[in-house]
Amino acid sequence: MAFVQFSQVSLAFGDRDILKDVSVNLQAGTKAALTGANGAGKSTLIKVMAGLAKPDSGQRVVQKNTRIGYLPQSGLTHSGCTLLEEADRAFQFGYDMQAEIDRIGDELTANPPNTATLVERQSELITELDESGWHRRGAQAESVLLGLGFTREDFARQTEEFSGGWQMRIALAKVLMQQPDILLLDEPTNYLDIDARAWLEQFLQSYKGGFLLVSHDRYFLDVTINEVYELFNGELKHYAGNFTHYEDVRKVELKTLIAAYEQQQQEIQHLEDFINRFGAKATKAAQAQDRQKQLDKIVRIEIPESLKQIHFTFPPAPHAGKLVLRMNGITKSYDGVHNVIDNLDLTLENGERLVVTGHNGAGKSTLLRIIAGEDRNFTGEIIPGAGVQTGYFSQDSAETITGSRSIVDYVEGIAPFELVPKVRGMLGAFLFRGDDVFKSLNVLSGGEKSRVALLQLLLRPVNLLVLDEPTNHLDMHSKDVLMDALEDFGGTVVFVSHDRGFIEGLATRVLELTPGHFRNFPGDYRYYQERLEAERAGTVGEFSMGTTSAGSGTEAGGSVLASPSFSEQAQNAGQSSWEEEKRRKADRRRLEKDVERIEQQIGETENQKKALEERMARPEVYSDGEKCRQIQKNISELAAKLDELNAQWECAAEKIQ
Repeated sequence: MAFVQFSQVSLAFGDRDILKDVSVNLQAGTKAALTGANGAGKSTLIKVMAGLAKPDSGQRVVQKNTRIGYLPQSGLTHSGCTLLEEADRAFQFGYDMQAEIDRIGDELTANPPNTATLVERQSELITELDESGWHRRGAQAESVLLGLGFTREDFARQTEEFSGGWQMRIALAKVLMQQPDILLLDEPTNYLDIDARAWLEQFLQSYKGGFLLVSHDRYFLDVTINEVYELFNGELKHYAGNFTHYEDVRKVELKTLIAAYEQQQQEIQHLEDFINRFGAKATKAAQAQDRQKQLDKIVRIEIPESLKQIHFTFPPAPHAGKLVLRMNGITKSYDGVHNVIDNLDLTLENGERLVVTGHNGAGKSTLLRIIAGEDRNFTGEIIPGAGVQTGYFSQDSAETITGSRSIVDYVEGIAPFELVPKVRGMLGAFLFRGDDVFKSLNVLSGGEKSRVALLQLLLRPVNLLVLDEPTNHLDMHSKDVLMDALEDFGGTVVFVSHDRGFIEGLATRVLELTPGHFRNFPGDYRYYQERLEAERAGTVGEFSMGTTSAGSGTEAGGSVLASPSFSEQAQNAGQSSWEEEKRRKADRRRLEKDVERIEQQIGETENQKKALEERMARPEVYSDGEKCRQIQKNISELAAKLDELNAQWECAAEKIQ
């Protein structure tokens, strides 16, 4: 069986340990994720596994004839040939094997003395080549390229014509075409739209080899992997189960870790206070030195940055009426011939979370620019509601982030007064941690500027947020922070995203765009996906093309794919189903908040009880009968309160199940 095995691998950069005695075994059937905070060394570990970086110590063992495929995060480009010709280069291993088979055949014609050895080697190569799928390389290349979003028209295009994101899709396609025994993928979803991600999910689910991947897409990980490796402080820890299960287990571990961390911090603070108070006094110098030795011996507990709880809220959204925006007959064309958006009608109400979906080129970003007022070159009418104030984010927003000021000075300068104390935490949530906050704006990468631009938008008091791919360049923790803030946002959100988990957590309505057409689906993204599955299976009719009013069943341009009466019934049924799901989710959120509130009360009560018990242990208290009786009475009351709170917690938690 093909495998790659690492035993006690260590690697350091200067005085920092990146890997410390790491051991892991990857083999056929492995479906694993590698996680850890930014800068933890995930990419370095994958390079070591791929044989591209050499560790300082330890052993890397690769089974004979094991083929390893590796995809870096970025930086790969292709030129000088067509897309299909570049794809064929992925099969060079097969051409090399075929050449060796032919060479051995030529040698055998001369009846050499080692005929048996040559025949055995040739047989091995033929078997290996057959099992690799090389003889089916044409069909394999076509299947992978189409699955990742290329069209047949792209096959004859020169590779240098493709943009950076598509260049990385080419690189990913080549790795997948090879069908290696072990796949090492570093952020493979970075440049994929939601359809290409769905295809990659299915590819990995049925993949016969083993793979280890890094991704910040929780949904993608949950449906593709069954084990997680976490890299933290150079050490690698294994968790069975999908990514959500890993997070649940890690949260329990984190509670214990935080308790130990807080206890250690108290001990450190006590020692430091003593040293600061008495270190300069001759009579206490020896004791201060002893405390310093104790302090130096403490092995500091660290909490993973990615698991620290950071939360912030938007400034209160300015008041707006129920109607936020009405669009009538919006039509947009770039060449005057083909309409990217054709006669679109849309009504947006206060509090909605509208996700715009569709293939690349369907007009998603164009529509968002029109809604945000960035693009006024269209026909049709836009009627904004009273008091609407719009905030817009796109990847182009990064171009406005310039200057010599530091990140923290820049953000504090534009933050509302009440949010200034929270700026450091918010910067941390968007991956600017430690000394990163003092970087000059002029030296930031495009991704870093995009994160600053997103944070800048979140500081402004607006009631309509228009977000084009807001989760790009964010890790999973930062996405969660953004999601929490958007869920608590008191205004309306229109957004485009390729992160399915983010969409499912936020969207309350789906607008589907296809070139020149649109369909409006009431309900969240999961309902939308279920509806599409039912349409493909033929169990329900399709919504009418061009329908924009949720539940209306009216035709507004484009061909009608179902009779109006049936479409209206289907939409009404969908509306009812969605409203029921919406009520269920609202009830669950209410229960979860109740549980959170009770847990907070339990924690506060336990702290009060613990403080009284510590006070009871003092000589001046337990020697005083009256004080002792009063404190004991208070302790009993708190114990009774704890019993009541625990009962309330059990009841509320049970309802969530």
